[in-house]
Amino acid sequence: MRDSLTGTPTLVRFALRRSGFSLLWWIVGITALYPIQALALEAAYPTQADLDQLAASLSGNAAIIAMAGPEYALDTIGGQTAWQTSAFGAILAGLMSTFLIVRQTRAGEENGADELIRAGVVGRSATDAAAVVVTTAANLALVVAIAVLLIACGLPAEGSWALGCACGFTGMVFMGLALIFTQVSSTTRGAWGMSGAAIGLAYALRAAGDVGENALTWLSPIGWGQQMRAYADERWWPALLLLGTAVVSVAVARMLHLRRDFGAGLVAPRRGPATRDWRGGAYELAWRLQRPTVIGWLVGLAFGGAAYGTIGNDVGDLVGDSDLSGSLTGGQTGGDALTDGFYGSAMIMLAIITAAFGVAVVLRARGEETSGRVEPLLATALHRRTYLASHVAIAVLASTVGVALAGAATGWMYGVVSGSYDRIGQLTWAGLTYAPAIWVMIGLTVVLVGFLPRLASWGWLGIGYAAVVMFFGPLLKFPDWLMNVSPFTHLALVPLDDVAWAPILWLTVIAVALMAAGFLGFRRRDVVN
Repeated sequence: MRDSLTGTPTLVRFALRRSGFSLLWWIVGITALYPIQALALEAAYPTQADLDQLAASLSGNAAIIAMAGPEYALDTIGGQTAWQTSAFGAILAGLMSTFLIVRQTRAGEENGADELIRAGVVGRSATDAAAVVVTTAANLALVVAIAVLLIACGLPAEGSWALGCACGFTGMVFMGLALIFTQVSSTTRGAWGMSGAAIGLAYALRAAGDVGENALTWLSPIGWGQQMRAYADERWWPALLLLGTAVVSVAVARMLHLRRDFGAGLVAPRRGPATRDWRGGAYELAWRLQRPTVIGWLVGLAFGGAAYGTIGNDVGDLVGDSDLSGSLTGGQTGGDALTDGFYGSAMIMLAIITAAFGVAVVLRARGEETSGRVEPLLATALHRRTYLASHVAIAVLASTVGVALAGAATGWMYGVVSGSYDRIGQLTWAGLTYAPAIWVMIGLTVVLVGFLPRLASWGWLGIGYAAVVMFFGPLLKFPDWLMNVSPFTHLALVPLDDVAWAPILWLTVIAVALMAAGFLGFRRRDVVN
């Protein structure tokens, strides 16, 4: 066993150099969610009476319990912080762990990097071991950072450590599962898909178990973390369950690793047809490559919109007379202003998520380039412009459909809860008004692919910045110029406000200009793989 781990320290240092920047952003982003949520709650509900009203409005609401988790100490800032962050934080920790594991293991085998590494003095299991070491360290960093910052916010220490452990230890469980899936699948996409499905299934089981108050919660690592009951008579034994599952998962992954050939998976990929008529050309090929991603994102956006719709007309009960109600309505009063403001804000959130979808589709074009599969295509009659346009067209069209679908799903579920389906068209239109801002994000990524291909992944920074501005800009009192860097801040808060056509038009012009510039850069630069 010792020989199989030879070179692990060297590979750990290599992984940190390679993924250190993105890893830092993962840790900072996930950690920031917790103290900022605590501070926002303190500002929105300054008195115990406000907290009591909030807790009473949430108690027994099955839809909200399904989204966030079981109700513990909701009449305290700590309990509210844990309740509103634990499920989302666990999902983010799982995604971070999946990113680190898949990138350092299966992705390296698929693109040939691991083959070069194994030419040196490196043990068979060293790559997997290094990935586990780095990912474990990242999750432990989450535990410490979350706990320390929450304590600094004035929350009880024991509950803060429990909440930090729930996040980090859940991430370790998904680390082990991702490592298993990298042994099962022979492709990076397959490992990502299985890991993402596992995270989604864990969330669904937790939701079903919490609503039905049954054992399904105990089939989900997200549920285990929430059962630590941070800030509400903490229980520590679920932490042992999380750690034990992580250890067992890593052990199973190692056993599977020793039973498979390098570059192969335990499940062989399905063989394609012997012949294929490619009359659709580059666009049909791009669609076949992007189809699973597009379908998955569209389904996720529909579920996300429906989740917002479950709140129905209970927005007033959730925010009451706190300062949050004023921020949602922009000072407007009467009628449905509060509900309109809430769903307008929800559509911004869904639009930012949809923009991430568009960025992911564009980056797939860059991924095909780095894998070496584009160069043979461009050696044929296929023009560079056509190749890139096929992926960008899917990004623009699919993201536009996605944000409209999210709005329609929100309105439909609102109708199911409230009995009024008038908001289906209203929220569908609200989603479409944010399409130009989404196109700007796509255009920015196209520019990076065209001129700075090695920095193409920085397109994610634009998404992150837009999310930070939306969630934390008003709370932290960002100056106007900093807020206005995000294209989403220039658009009207529909349905609370009337549509403002001027920003829609000039954001569309900016998006087209960015895409045109990206196409020009891609046409003139060398193919980089």
